Amino acid sequence: MVATAKQVGERRFRESYGRYFEDFTVGDTYEHRPGRTISEADNTWFTLLTMNQHPLHVDAAYAAKSEFGRPIVNSCLTLSIVVGMSVSDISQKAVGNLGWNDIKLVAPVFAGDTVYAETEVLAKRESRKRPTQGIVTVRTIGKKADGTVFMSFERTVLVPKRGHAVDDIAGY
Repeated sequence: MVATAKQVGERRFRESYGRYFEDFTVGDTYEHRPGRTISEADNTWFTLLTMNQHPLHVDAAYAAKSEFGRPIVNSCLTLSIVVGMSVSDISQKAVGNLGWNDIKLVAPVFAGDTVYAETEVLAKRESRKRPTQGIVTVRTIGKKADGTVFMSFERTVLVPKRGHAVDDIAGY
């Protein structure tokens, strides 16, 4: 997590998170902490909130007869958690996400699993249309506490250059 203390007055500071375009280096990997232990309630609420009707997520009797033997966590929840873990390092200052590619779900996640995430910077370039911004492409992987990779995806983000983020120009 990238945090800085920006002086906003005499003996007054405000925390600021995230990276500017200039702070990204191709090949760097950021380990996102803290991890998150996913509960049965997390899975149930998320599944209900998103109107996902698949019993593999909420019906223990049904799931017991599946190859997993128990309910699995909704993969859209694990995706959301892993992305959320990466925000303070990757997109806290971002103008927006430009795209998501190659999302792979390679192992199940169960209630009680603790998950972590890490992100590698794959590419970066200055924006052709927006001179105060750049485009960064990253690959993020989700891992369980035991090291099992359960997910990976690529994401492209539009990131401001130093001095051009909302918190730089709007006094936030």
